[in-house]
Amino acid sequence: MGVILGLTGAVCWGLADFAARFASRRVGAYRTLLFMQFFGFLALTAYLRWTGDFFRGVAPGWRPWVFAVVAGLINVLASLSLYHSFEVGVMSIVAPVSSCYPALTVLLALASGERIHALRAAGLAITFLGVILAATSFAPAKNEASAGAVSSGEISRAHFSNGVVWAIFAAVGFGFLFWFLGFHVVPLVGSAVSVWVMRLTALVSLSIGAVPLRRSIRVPHGGVWWLLVAVGLMDTAAFVVNNAGLHIGPVSVVSVLASLYGAVTVLLSWIFLRERLERSQWLGIVLIFAGIVCVSI
Repeated sequence: MGVILGLTGAVCWGLADFAARFASRRVGAYRTLLFMQFFGFLALTAYLRWTGDFFRGVAPGWRPWVFAVVAGLINVLASLSLYHSFEVGVMSIVAPVSSCYPALTVLLALASGERIHALRAAGLAITFLGVILAATSFAPAKNEASAGAVSSGEISRAHFSNGVVWAIFAAVGFGFLFWFLGFHVVPLVGSAVSVWVMRLTALVSLSIGAVPLRRSIRVPHGGVWWLLVAVGLMDTAAFVVNNAGLHIGPVSVVSVLASLYGAVTVLLSWIFLRERLERSQWLGIVLIFAGIVCVSI
C-alpha cells in the first residue's frame, strides 16, 4: 500500500508542479506559493471537518504541534526555491534535479535506523551522477554567443543552467523535510492534520514575511486563478497521500517513489512545451530516474 501511495503522490506533485510553472511566471513564485497554500488549506479544512479527523490520532502535548510547524517552515523555504526555479529555469531540467531529494532522505533514514541493500546504495550513486549531468549545460551561454565571445573552434565552458541552483536548494530542503515528516511528525500528528498545520504555517509565515522581503501579496487577476486552485489541490493531495505512505511504509522507499513526480513533469514539458535538452542533460535525467528505480527496488 505504501508503494501505491508513493506513486499517487508522484502523479499529483507532477501535475501540481507543471501548473505551478505557468502560475509562477505570471504572478511570481511568492504569490503562487501563498495562494496555492490558501486553496489547499481551505480544501483540507473542509475535508477534516467533514471526516471529524482534526484531533483524531494526535499525540498529547505540545511537541507534535511544534514539530508540525517546523515542518511547515522547512516546506515554505524548499517550495519557494522550487517555484523560483520554475520561474527562471527550464522545467524539464529543474524538475528532475529537485526530485533527487530522496538521496538525502535515504541517507538520513539510514542514520535513523533503516537498512538499505547494495542495489539501493548503487542507485544513490547513479542519482548523484545524473544530477551533475542534468544540472550542467555545455552549450555557450546566450549572452556570450550573442556577443560572439565563443568562436567556432573554442570549447564551450560548462555552467549551471538557469534555476538549477534553486532546484538544488529545493532538493536539500525536501530531502530533510520528508525524513523529518516520516520519523518525527506523521507518527505524532497523523497524515492529514500534519499537512493542515503545514499549510497554516505557510500562510502565516508568507503573509508576515511579505513586508520585510518586499514581496507583493495582492490578489491576482485574470485566468491565473484556476492554475492556483489546481496547484493548491494537487499539492495538498500529494502531501496527504505521501504522509500516509510514510506512516505505513519505509520512509526511504515511499520518498523515492514519490520523487518520480519529476518524470511526470518532464513528460508534460516535452509534450506541451517542446523544451529541448542537450544530450548530456538527457543522459543525466535518464540516470536520475534509473537511480530512483534502483533505490525503490
